[in-house]
Amino acid sequence: MTELLLADATEEDRPRLFEIFADVVERGDGYPESPPLRPDRFAASWVDPPVVVVGRLAGEVVGAYYLKPNYPGRAAHIANAGYIVAKDRRGGGIGRQLVEASIVRAHRAGFDAIMFNLVFESNPARPLYERLGWREIGRVPRGVNDEPAVIYWRDV
Repeated sequence: MTELLLADATEEDRPRLFEIFADVVERGDGYPESPPLRPDRFAASWVDPPVVVVGRLAGEVVGAYYLKPNYPGRAAHIANAGYIVAKDRRGGGIGRQLVEASIVRAHRAGFDAIMFNLVFESNPARPLYERLGWREIGRVPRGVNDEPAVIYWRDV
């Protein structure tokens, strides 16, 4: 498995994060965003969250995760996270390292669980999430267009 260097994202990382996320949106295999990716939607996911961590190999950003409260106020103890991996770097363990790091970071940040709201059935990361302890707590018929979506939960 490739060893990633993880660090908080910087302003300089934004163009590469946009590039990776725009590709994921264009392919439709990880987020319900509609292509083409708009700058405001990119900012909502990859600039505005309180925690955005990038994974670098040889200085290049190859993936990232965000971590934020899933709900406001009294329910802010539940985190939400999202992950992206550059398409030419998939299948090498980068996604797993990002997910595992986010679990540790969520716990350190005071969250007691991570919840995914709409993981559509064909999302290629579902088996990874399940191997790492997320469990299905609900389904949304036609959650993303006509495709069912899964709601996942994991204690941290």
